[in-house]
Amino acid sequence: MSTEVDLKDVELNEVDQEKQPMTAGDAGNGDTGNGDATSPTGTEKNGMISVKIPEETESKFTGLSKDELLKVAGTPGWVRTRWALLILFWLGWLGMLAGAIGIIIQAPRCKPLPEMNWWNEGPLYEIGSVEAFADDLKGLKQKVEVLSQLKVKGLVVGPIHKAPADKEDDLDLNDVSVSGDLVEFKALLDAAHKKGMKVVLDLTPNYQGQKRWFDDLMGTADKLKVALVHWQKQGVDGFKLSGFEIVSALNATLWDDIRAIAQQAQNDTEQTRSVLIGVTEKTSYEEVGSLLNSSGVDLLLSGVLRANNNSGELLAAAVQKLYDTQNQTRLAWNLADREQGHLASLVGTSLVKFNQMLLFTLPGTPVFNYGDEIGLEDQLDGKEKFPKMVWYSSEEADTLNETEKAEVDARLSLRNFFKQLSELRSKERSLQHGDYVPLLSTTSTLAYLRSWDQSERFLAVFNWGPDSATLKLEHAELPQQAKVAASTDPELKVQDTLDLQALKLGPGQAILLKFPFMG
Repeated sequence: MSTEVDLKDVELNEVDQEKQPMTAGDAGNGDTGNGDATSPTGTEKNGMISVKIPEETESKFTGLSKDELLKVAGTPGWVRTRWALLILFWLGWLGMLAGAIGIIIQAPRCKPLPEMNWWNEGPLYEIGSVEAFADDLKGLKQKVEVLSQLKVKGLVVGPIHKAPADKEDDLDLNDVSVSGDLVEFKALLDAAHKKGMKVVLDLTPNYQGQKRWFDDLMGTADKLKVALVHWQKQGVDGFKLSGFEIVSALNATLWDDIRAIAQQAQNDTEQTRSVLIGVTEKTSYEEVGSLLNSSGVDLLLSGVLRANNNSGELLAAAVQKLYDTQNQTRLAWNLADREQGHLASLVGTSLVKFNQMLLFTLPGTPVFNYGDEIGLEDQLDGKEKFPKMVWYSSEEADTLNETEKAEVDARLSLRNFFKQLSELRSKERSLQHGDYVPLLSTTSTLAYLRSWDQSERFLAVFNWGPDSATLKLEHAELPQQAKVAASTDPELKVQDTLDLQALKLGPGQAILLKFPFMG
């Protein structure tokens, strides 16, 4: 069958260059006889004719059919190609796996983290008098937000129980007799827990008397055991006991019973133990170390730092002895407390930052008295151990004179320094649970290194002396230079670089330096 071809009109307007005029005779030979091929004058006449022009057919790609594909795929060439690609894929995958295993084997292994409890993670803040700190328990609850800004991990509150001085019959360890009631205390617990802070309750029986425990040791212990269970049910996270060594020395079995109750898990689902903090007046590191071993308390507060705080050499020896014989998670350091008073009164206002840095960088848990972060001082020549806490509002600041504004600025500077050190202590592994490496100690100077695995290192340097000191520090881990992390010297700024071969400290100055792990 012939292909249908469309007829198209072709306009004969363009005259071909070789076209010759048609004559009448020519018209008659191939014409139908109408004689209209030319005009009477013999000139050519253009017209329209129909010409058959075939259209180009469109080409379509249909590809191979399924049978054709299967036939091609089964040819020897394609089979060999597929096997080659499959082998290359698995060789590449195995090569990457071997490389990853090699990297893991050659990479330095991370040191396993030590077993720690919540009281090892940051500073504890002691509030020996709720009335002096915030008037009552309601006021203390309102200050929880401010304390959380200081990265405090635990509040040591009280004592707040009924215990008239040396009146054993009136002792009541199960209720709140000062600063509020049980409902308000539980509200304080809830507020602190929401901010990630624990609450430790001071249950020292005869805290207002001449001796911390009553003469009837068995009777007092029985009341204490009942009270420990009671307060744990309320949500208390630990207990503080002063003069506890009297019990442990006179009746070890009785003390073991008290300790077992105090340190038991808070509940069955969350295996978080209650902390038991002991307080002793002993100042010898030999006696303190022995008491730590025999008593089984989690933390022991003592007078070791107070007894050795005027000499870098003596302090270094005491710290080293305790560090060598004890797990640092059981070490606790303080200078001020409800018995001794406040830090600024004990060391002088000019050395508050100096001693804040010391407490925050030693291996163990730092414990501060309320107001130590702002340089609060005891009153009446140091006899009044519970001065009113100083709080500032924006409204009051506008009414202060120049002298008062200068005092506010000084207190805020101390608080900011405390907060800076507390943040470092809570997030840097080397400061939290790192190794303690003594580098140098003299009568007036002290330097030690805190390091953990591949974490950033911290170098703490102190100068107690009245004169400037230039130290040349040498150790395998020390670089030539290190950067300032914190300093009591106002001339030094954070991130300033100092030369460790000739490190200069002014009188009564302390510097905390940092440098990366060098492998």
